[in-house]
Amino acid sequence: MATARGAHADGGCEEKGPEGSCPESGPHSATIPRVKLLDTLVDTFLQKLVAAGSYQRFTDCYKRLYQLQPEMTQKIYDKFITQLQTSVQEEISEIKAEGNLEAVLNTLDRIVEEGKDHTELAWRPSGIPEEDVRSAMVPYFLQQREALQRRVHRQEAENRQLAEAVLAGRRRVEELQQQGQAQQQAWQVGALAGVFLLRAGSSCQG
Repeated sequence: MATARGAHADGGCEEKGPEGSCPESGPHSATIPRVKLLDTLVDTFLQKLVAAGSYQRFTDCYKRLYQLQPEMTQKIYDKFITQLQTSVQEEISEIKAEGNLEAVLNTLDRIVEEGKDHTELAWRPSGIPEEDVRSAMVPYFLQQREALQRRVHRQEAENRQLAEAVLAGRRRVEELQQQGQAQQQAWQVGALAGVFLLRAGSSCQG
């Protein structure tokens, strides 16, 4: 937005209409709906989130599991990323539904479009800043606090589920390690038994 203001301040728009006005400021100018901008921001956020949680970083956190079961690690990672994207999308959809954001943003777009043709003065503060700020911001903050409390409760529940899943994964790794040790010991015992039988057979032949 600062860039756009700077462009107008430096030299205005490059092309002007028949009356010297910028074409994009006309009543029929094409603007991107705010709902679409919000969806684009969410998609961009998800892309950056997935890029930040790369498979390499995931395997660095679970090296032992990756060394023992690389295919299982890949499946766990894929499922984790899928559930993460779904969870974020559901969270955003729920926030949009709770705040009725689509209707609000569409109304805001309509107000902006209708306001382009209005020449009357806009609303002005009453002269008492405290009352103006309180009347405008208190309901918003109360609504946001309730929404944040709900999100905190949901996040705590998800954290508990993730902690249980991590503990289950660690137990599985320990079981695999114990199985590997048991197989190694069994192999060693079998090898020693074979050597003993060979020596016993040699003694009998002697």
